[in-house]
Amino acid sequence: MTAQPSSMRSRVVLFLKGMAMGIADSVPGVSGGTIAVISGIYEDLLNALKQCHPLALKVLWKQGPRAFWQQIHGPFLLTLLAGILLSLVLMANTVLYLLDTYFELVMAFFMGLVLASCWLLRADAGSWSLFKTLLFVVGFALTAATALLNPMAGSTALVYIFFSGMIAICAMILPGISGAFLLLLLGVYEYVLGALRSFELDVIIVFALGCAIGLLSFAHLLSWTFRYYREQSYAFIIGMLAASLIVLWPWREAAVPPPDAGMLLAATLCALLGGGVILGFSRLARR
Repeated sequence: MTAQPSSMRSRVVLFLKGMAMGIADSVPGVSGGTIAVISGIYEDLLNALKQCHPLALKVLWKQGPRAFWQQIHGPFLLTLLAGILLSLVLMANTVLYLLDTYFELVMAFFMGLVLASCWLLRADAGSWSLFKTLLFVVGFALTAATALLNPMAGSTALVYIFFSGMIAICAMILPGISGAFLLLLLGVYEYVLGALRSFELDVIIVFALGCAIGLLSFAHLLSWTFRYYREQSYAFIIGMLAASLIVLWPWREAAVPPPDAGMLLAATLCALLGGGVILGFSRLARR
């Protein structure tokens, strides 16, 4: 049973935990689900999300709005979501400023996050079989293809944003997988952050609608996949993570000049810092 916030103090604490989750999911490599585990609300969050399904509308129809609000654990989810959204908006400005000003160093930091994540997730894939290796290759190939294509061009941009929201919301509830990271893989990370910063309502609404649909559909499917095919799922994800290094490589664009010795040293230090952040979060989560 999900613990509902019953006092102002409990609401404030839950709101701050939501802000921590939002900050984590705005940075590729760090999972909001991991923060939920560390802060002790992960099981409550899963229990609440399981009630967000179309059958809950029967409660609304038969018993009214108050019963429906309690059925979907409204007080808990609303307080948590408010904290997540506030931190996402605040972090959008910070992350975009850093990308504009220190692009190479930020990308190197993200690469450190990825490499450390691959290292940690290898244990979740168990012993490697031929089938898991094939899943790794498929995940790598799909991500590499997405990196080389440009689905944001033309009239299909909002459709792609919609499906990106569906995928990202599934990642947000899984420890170890960052929603922001999947947005980065899909090539819409800066686009979505820019929309949040400038309050582009059409993009925000389409992305939020994708998140809502994903919550009601793919989140349950993904939960089932991880329950019964956990190791195989992680083999696929590690392939995606490994291929994302193509997206993150700071000097792959012709407009970015090749690095000198000083830049290479600074980028290496940033990558080590990113890896240290992931390893630190992992150790804290295990505790």
